[in-house]
Amino acid sequence: MKKIFVSLMAVAVLFTLASCEKNFDPKIYGTLSTTNFPASESDFEAELMLCYTPYTIKWSHSISSQEHNFYGGEGPIWRVFDSTTDTSLPGLHLNWGNNWLKMDQCAFSYYETQSRGYNGGSTSYFEGLRDVTYFTKIIGDFRNADEKALSTAKKKQFEAEARICRGLMMYYLLHIYGPLPFILDPDEVGDSEIESKLERPTLDEISQWIYDDFDYAAQNAPEKQSEKGRYTADYARYLLMRHCLNEGSHMSGWYQKAYDLKSQFTGGYKLFTDPGDSGNPYVELFRTKNDFSCEDIMEVSVASGPTGSGSQGNFNAWYFYIASSNLARDHFDPAGNPNWNSKATATNPWGQCWNVDPAFWDTYEEGDLRRDVIVDRAYYHGVGWIGRKEVGDLWDGFIINKYPHEESANQYQSNDIELARWADVLLLYAEAAVRKGNSVPQEAIDAVNEVRARAGLAGLSADKTASVDAFLDALLLERGHELLFEGCRKIDLIRFGKYYQTMSARGRTPESQYFPIPNFSVEQAKEAGYNFTQYYTRPDYDGPQK
Repeated sequence: MKKIFVSLMAVAVLFTLASCEKNFDPKIYGTLSTTNFPASESDFEAELMLCYTPYTIKWSHSISSQEHNFYGGEGPIWRVFDSTTDTSLPGLHLNWGNNWLKMDQCAFSYYETQSRGYNGGSTSYFEGLRDVTYFTKIIGDFRNADEKALSTAKKKQFEAEARICRGLMMYYLLHIYGPLPFILDPDEVGDSEIESKLERPTLDEISQWIYDDFDYAAQNAPEKQSEKGRYTADYARYLLMRHCLNEGSHMSGWYQKAYDLKSQFTGGYKLFTDPGDSGNPYVELFRTKNDFSCEDIMEVSVASGPTGSGSQGNFNAWYFYIASSNLARDHFDPAGNPNWNSKATATNPWGQCWNVDPAFWDTYEEGDLRRDVIVDRAYYHGVGWIGRKEVGDLWDGFIINKYPHEESANQYQSNDIELARWADVLLLYAEAAVRKGNSVPQEAIDAVNEVRARAGLAGLSADKTASVDAFLDALLLERGHELLFEGCRKIDLIRFGKYYQTMSARGRTPESQYFPIPNFSVEQAKEAGYNFTQYYTRPDYDGPQK
């Protein structure tokens, strides 16, 4: 296949705009073609919704090919960015084959032979390269729309939302594969010569491309949406802040940009501090009743009832991936204490696709309220209560019960999935304040201590704020505890220069920093006369250079 872009509008098609969240009504659009679509504002908005498709939660989606959604159980967020880090242990009890285990073991060379697209249990996310091209085509449609069909204000708004989606796709693919050759000019879409030019851009180039998309969105996306779950200017600011920190070591002035962004948020966010029934505000934050709380900048909004099919709204299958079927959900010990998740009585989980390494559990300070989302003992059918000494034998690690199953009669959960929280902004801000001046100002210490106070902890000790290196080490651990299984641990470890070192110390030495480009695309580039370098390594990586 020479072309990366495959037009969905080339023939008459029937597509469903499935609910992106609780407030999006599913809509069925009839027979479409390039002659009658898009022709009105509602048509253009329907086209925009296609850009959201990879960020909904279904079993899979199909834009340019069938792929895993990003925030579903088999999508890349937790699999690539959490299970490959020090927070988790390999899922040895899954018995789902090398496709899962090789990733957990950081044996990334296994994915050289990854086939294109979904392919059953595939972990290939490479087809996102074509999705970016399709998003570019949609952005071109907005720009070229007749003013009678789409006003100038709506053009800017729709393009801003589409560019958040496109920028986010590039961002994730950068952190999975390294720089990729994206097509960002609508006039180049469909040009076979340009689309066959498969070679890596520089890190500076792709960093700027992502920045430009997020920056445009921060300036032109709505400050508020009438429907929760649609992207806003504040979400773009969060993404931009995170991206500037990731790439600030090689992009001049970007640490300052990240620092400045904190003052530009308009949503009046603050940490969620309601202790609720549990007495723990961190635990309460992830419960359904507190979806889109005062802390939440963006979530994937999940409905109650969907089962993951394409015609329904988002669903949350978290429960299936955090425990094995041998771990009882409804057992009570002799003292009457319930097992880890007594509400989840509808069905057995599938397997411990991700878990918490007891060694990471040990890094929490005593009394840290955030540790309460981790279950370190559970009832095993036919055995009894198990704990640390059974890890590696009867279970793979402790249970990460961050999104508790609250609906006993429902097979799936309806907890929203966190995408951006004010706690993360405070920690990013603290990091930017330190990196931009290579010192530890009081404002950085105060920001971290605010997050720690919600967790029931005292402020950082003097030894942890005495130098830049000491503070950054403390901050990296703080991020690991606060943002456990929120899809940023591997990216954080790489940004702090600790990935290879940390994982090697845990006995899981990464074969490479990022995933390899699949062989089929390397060969495709070679046939066209280009050298698509299979592996990418950042210049400051202290691991193996492939």
